[in-house]
Amino acid sequence: MRSSSRRVRTSGAGPDRVQAVILVGGKGTRLRPLTTNRPKPLVPLVDRPFLAHMLEWVASHGIEDVVMCCGFLADALVDELGDGSRFGVRLTWVQEPDPRGTAGALRFAEPHLQERFVMLNGDVLTDLDLTAQVEQHRATGAVGTLALVPVDDPASYGLVRMNDDRSVRGFLEKPDPAEIDTDLISAGAYVLERSVLDLIPEGRMVSIEREVWPRLVGAGLHGCVHRGAYWMDIGTPDRYLQGTDDILCGRVRTRVADRLLDGPVDPAAQVAADAIVDHGALIDRGARVGAGSIVGAGSVVGPDAVIGEDVVLDRAVVLAGAVVGAGARLRRCVVGAGARLEAGVRLEDATMIGDGATIGAGNALGCGIRVAPGASVPAAAITFPATPEAA
Repeated sequence: MRSSSRRVRTSGAGPDRVQAVILVGGKGTRLRPLTTNRPKPLVPLVDRPFLAHMLEWVASHGIEDVVMCCGFLADALVDELGDGSRFGVRLTWVQEPDPRGTAGALRFAEPHLQERFVMLNGDVLTDLDLTAQVEQHRATGAVGTLALVPVDDPASYGLVRMNDDRSVRGFLEKPDPAEIDTDLISAGAYVLERSVLDLIPEGRMVSIEREVWPRLVGAGLHGCVHRGAYWMDIGTPDRYLQGTDDILCGRVRTRVADRLLDGPVDPAAQVAADAIVDHGALIDRGARVGAGSIVGAGSVVGPDAVIGEDVVLDRAVVLAGAVVGAGARLRRCVVGAGARLEAGVRLEDATMIGDGATIGAGNALGCGIRVAPGASVPAAAITFPATPEAA
């Protein structure tokens, strides 16, 4: 982005409307090599950039005005998402001059903020009921309302304690098992009054979780519990693959479900007559799937990708323009855009192949190996044992 603040369209939001602020400044290092040359919000998730799912979710709750707080590779975000109109929102782009943390980024965006807004972490896949959370916030007269979700293993998270009136009474970080009296954690979605900005110092790194929320305990901080909602941070390869599977199988509500009503194969794709495509998969436009191949549930074949003959995909993601040679076996892995796998390659266990990389024939990569964009692995150079499921 060539300036610190860029307004793509005016909001036109009335005084009763709630806007959203989305933090998208992180580098997504845990998802490399997918994020080596693209910002994490633009990593493809099923059939669209990850951030598109978030914008469509926000729009489904009647929120039209969205402020994007950006950092890493901000120009790429603007070029891809533009004014947001195709997602049902209007975008304002704000770029931090240097990393400011979750609260510092919010303070830097102050000139664009209304009296009430929803603040969202930009790396979460969710279908939380924002409408219900905003309504609760208004009804209680809260200064801030945190979205809270229950977890199966509370000892692994920082926990949020609430009073009977849904006000927050405290936080438990890395709790001792004997201290645990709740299963609720913060889900990275907050309804806030503009007055919260007065608690954020200007011009430095500030964490809203560590420096702002504790000051609001007993002073207007509430929690809204979303039981039964889907929520996942997709910041690791395992979670990225799980999120893909959950979208395709409908465990999280997204607009992909509407597309899949017509089946898993795009009308502009070509699939051999004897190939098998599970209903929990997607073959995107321009893709080709060869004879005898199996595309299992949780798998994506991206636009213009080519799957050779006798290939098995099991919860595998093959991004746009990639080529997979005959006889390959791909299980729980990601193949980057334009990458090439030669005959008989086996990938498994959250292996990630970067954009444009080449994997020579006969290689077997597992244990979460990551191959950098454009790299080349000679034939039969790596031979991790394949699991029976990948064989």
